[in-house]
Amino acid sequence: MKIGLVTYTPEKVDGFDLHVYYSKRADGSVFPAAKEMQNDITCFCDAKAIREDPSIVAVSKNGLALRNNRKINVPFDFVCPTNPEYREKVLDYVEGLSRENVEGVTLNLYHFPEEEFCVCPRCVELWRQSGLNWTEWRAQEITGFLREARSLVKGAFAVEMFPDPVLAKERFGIDFDHIAELVDYFHVPLSSRDYLTNYWADTLARDFLKTLKKPVVVELSAEMPTDEKLDALLKTVAYLSRHKLMSVLLLVHDSANAKQVCRYAVHKGDFREWLKKCEFTEMMRIVDNWAKLY
Repeated sequence: MKIGLVTYTPEKVDGFDLHVYYSKRADGSVFPAAKEMQNDITCFCDAKAIREDPSIVAVSKNGLALRNNRKINVPFDFVCPTNPEYREKVLDYVEGLSRENVEGVTLNLYHFPEEEFCVCPRCVELWRQSGLNWTEWRAQEITGFLREARSLVKGAFAVEMFPDPVLAKERFGIDFDHIAELVDYFHVPLSSRDYLTNYWADTLARDFLKTLKKPVVVELSAEMPTDEKLDALLKTVAYLSRHKLMSVLLLVHDSANAKQVCRYAVHKGDFREWLKKCEFTEMMRIVDNWAKLY
């Protein structure tokens, strides 16, 4: 199993195999390509664009797809995925990144906000013209967008998965089987403020491995400065290392944050003894490699 990073700074860190950089983010920030890294693009969440043009936001009977709409539960402000001008803007950015020396492109938040979205006049008319039921039409729209993006990417192409292995198609228009035909691997974020309770991460990883028909990487949040949280995080990685994942990725702020994780793993004797006692062979290999560097 590979060990990797998801980071907000375009820098590689020794001891990690895969480096993912957030080059376009949900707040609307857009950055130049991170060379020789996988570049992660937020597609249809863009708070800045919605502030500038509120007409592009996704719509439901319960109101707009905005974080401050308390009738719904969405983590970001969502642009309607069928908006042609905004779709073209995202695809232009994908194409521009692909002209640079990047490892590849990962797309996130490329889907509908929830199952009741979007009922703007354009979406309703597109649905009516399709002759499909609501679920199939929305899945067709999302898969079609991903197919366009895939055609523009020269390197590795991946998509992030909202961590629902059961209702992703009904809720978001994410069709696992059709998307598997387009991607090199799936990227599953299992984000948490801490992993002091971690069985759910192990369960979801196993569910996605059984469901998805391409290799899977799992992302864990690692912006955790306390020893207690670092210990829980690393033990969660150890349990995940027993599954047939392509990689576990650690979300960090920057290289200093990543090195902090490595140094804890290397120099915390109790943790290394626990790995040995419980026979976490793959995690021991990763930590032994870090020990040569940190």
